[in-house]
Amino acid sequence: MSGKQRSACPINLALEVLGDRWTLLIVRDMMFAGKRHFREFLGSEEGMSSRTLADRLSSLQQHGIITRHDDPTHGLKTVYRLTAVGVSLLPVVVSLGVWGLENCDADPEAGKTAIQLHKGGPAAIRRLQEQMLSDHVAA
Repeated sequence: MSGKQRSACPINLALEVLGDRWTLLIVRDMMFAGKRHFREFLGSEEGMSSRTLADRLSSLQQHGIITRHDDPTHGLKTVYRLTAVGVSLLPVVVSLGVWGLENCDADPEAGKTAIQLHKGGPAAIRRLQEQMLSDHVAA
């Protein structure tokens, strides 16, 4: 995720922001597991290192996908929240989940939410986005 863009192609630009193994997993955890703190992200089953997590959180913040705030309940903790730009990734994450279920040896239970949202169509995704905006952006 360098500062220099390889091309102005929108797919390339999106991949320069989101195209590594870890970045979308952080977004997934914020969207579907309600994770907000550094240690919570470290607890994900994929086993991301703390150095990689710190790098990806910083990148997500620089690209306007998440914000970082002091935790009002604990002076030494930081709370991460999705921005409206981050919430707009929901259809992408849902589509990736559905694709993974259809084309990979994925656990159907792990993809249950993606399937429900996919079956519910744009209206279901929009409702969840509105809830996420309330939970993350308005918080």
